[in-house]
Amino acid sequence: MAGALVAVLLLVAGPVLADCTDFPAPGVDWKRCRMDRRDLTEVDLSGAHLRDTSFMRANLSGSVLSGADAFRAKFISTVLVGAILDGARLAEADMTKADLTGASLKGANLQRAKLFRAILRGADLTGAEMRGADFLNADLSGALWVDGSQVCAEGSVGRCKAAK
Repeated sequence: MAGALVAVLLLVAGPVLADCTDFPAPGVDWKRCRMDRRDLTEVDLSGAHLRDTSFMRANLSGSVLSGADAFRAKFISTVLVGAILDGARLAEADMTKADLTGASLKGANLQRAKLFRAILRGADLTGAEMRGADFLNADLSGALWVDGSQVCAEGSVGRCKAAK
């Protein structure tokens, strides 16, 4: 009888929530967590579940977020210098004022992402999906554009200008 009661309680309890105190690791479930102002330098968050997570003013320099699901995540004023975000789902993410200098975003989904005043100097955007992305005042100088061959000219702000 007690075993049946435990089984019923487990079914009624609903889905397991993310444990925001888990250590950074590949595949970690940090959905809807607040990681604001954290030093997450050079951590491996590949395949992590980061949907609706806030990383405002955090440092993720050199970190790996390849294949991570960061739908609607907040990377406002976040340092992502040299980060690897290949194949990451960043649709509707807010990357306002994020520093993505030298970051790799190959094949990343940036649809409807906000990159207002973001720094993307030298970033690799090869194959990225960018329909509806907002690059208003974003610095794209030296970035490798979506086609994988065009390098944005120095002074490319808000859009990639062909180098002369």
